[in-house]
Amino acid sequence: MRLGFDLSGKRVLVVGLARTGVVTSLFSAGYGATVTATDERPESDLSETAAQLRAAAVKLELGGHVPASFLEQDLIVVSPGVPAKLPQLELARAQNIPVWSEIELAWRFLRGKLVAITGSNGKTTTTALLAHILQTANIPTLVGGNIGTPLLALVESSTDPSVTVAEISSFQLETIDKFRPEIGVLLNLTPDHLDRHGTFEEYANAKMRLFENQLERDMAVLNADDPEITKRMPAKPHIFWFSRQKRVAAGAFLRDNEIIFRNEGSEAVLARRDQISLRGEHNVENVLAACAAAYLVGATPAAIANGVKSFSGVEHRLEFAGEISGVQFYNDSKATNVDAAVKAIEAFPGPLLVIFGGKDKGSPYTPLRDVLHERARLALLIGEAAPKIAADLEGAVEIRQAGTLERAMQLAMAAAQPGDTVLLAPACSSFDQFENYEQRGRTFKDLVARHANQSATGAAAAEPPPADKG
Repeated sequence: MRLGFDLSGKRVLVVGLARTGVVTSLFSAGYGATVTATDERPESDLSETAAQLRAAAVKLELGGHVPASFLEQDLIVVSPGVPAKLPQLELARAQNIPVWSEIELAWRFLRGKLVAITGSNGKTTTTALLAHILQTANIPTLVGGNIGTPLLALVESSTDPSVTVAEISSFQLETIDKFRPEIGVLLNLTPDHLDRHGTFEEYANAKMRLFENQLERDMAVLNADDPEITKRMPAKPHIFWFSRQKRVAAGAFLRDNEIIFRNEGSEAVLARRDQISLRGEHNVENVLAACAAAYLVGATPAAIANGVKSFSGVEHRLEFAGEISGVQFYNDSKATNVDAAVKAIEAFPGPLLVIFGGKDKGSPYTPLRDVLHERARLALLIGEAAPKIAADLEGAVEIRQAGTLERAMQLAMAAAQPGDTVLLAPACSSFDQFENYEQRGRTFKDLVARHANQSATGAAAAEPPPADKG
């Protein structure tokens, strides 16, 4: 039974008016709250959003935050992009005003079971795969969170028999209170978002908050091959492991070509490794985690195998973008940190031309050196982080400064040879040149399509006219 929360008559401040903030404002107003929404952007940048919110009787404070407004509320809900240590939020906490993330509010209204998935990498793929498996098993399934649809948008569709599969970020976990998934999944822990969290320890602590409210009857699915996870085991929930490298006493592991789930001495074959169509060993781990969670939810082994076999991946995750003159192009725009970029590169034997860059997140790029030296022959750098990346990679691979993604594609087309792969694996966030990683990935795919058309047009023009057989 969830705690619930009565919004009727409450004064609610929503901070940040991206997708999550808009949904939170409309939801709270719809449940009878007096809502104020604030954003640092001016109204000229939010005209459609402003009109929509005003129509729902939401008061707007745009172009900057009004400190006094933070102290006049019964509840403050922050969007994921808003720093949890914003001075105005600290003042509100000092006055005992609760500051929640949207997932905290949503959890109190959602019906049914919640499976929450976090980790430094693989969250979106694992979330989408688990939802696909459960849908294949005919289990009523909703999917949202950091994957694109705020959890509050799923409340009205949730029912007691439904399962909500949610991708959860460290930003969202920073400001939970009682948020408690019945099943929590932690895929891996590697440095990320240090520009916001400051240290790896603070980042890891935020991730581990996924389990802090779980009870003994709840379940945690953890990566047994990740030492940063094994030394931070949660105390209360029933722990199940997944491992690509060894057998586990309880959880999912590989044995020869089979994915086995073991618990209390009994074993079930959930799927076969050769049914996985996703590239890379890291995706084998994601599949193991999804299979374990699906089995714990109640999916049958046959449904799990069918789901794994029929899942083709998600956009911007090692997504095939096209082939031009024997050169293949792959879009991994979701590789927004260094570890994700390493895993993306490891998914290909080479030779690679890799596009890196964007907004720096505070981590060193030196972990890329060895794998680039082994598999790549050119690194093309774009965005704000390019000088730092160049310094960290000097001597490991040939480097060219491209500045923009369009210029990087031009340089890649000039340098690539048949049999090469051009890989977009930025190792950075997108916010210096793009709205989000989706826009960056789609821009890359558009550029590939444009160059493919130009190549085809040029080839057609170069062909001699057919012989006159008259």
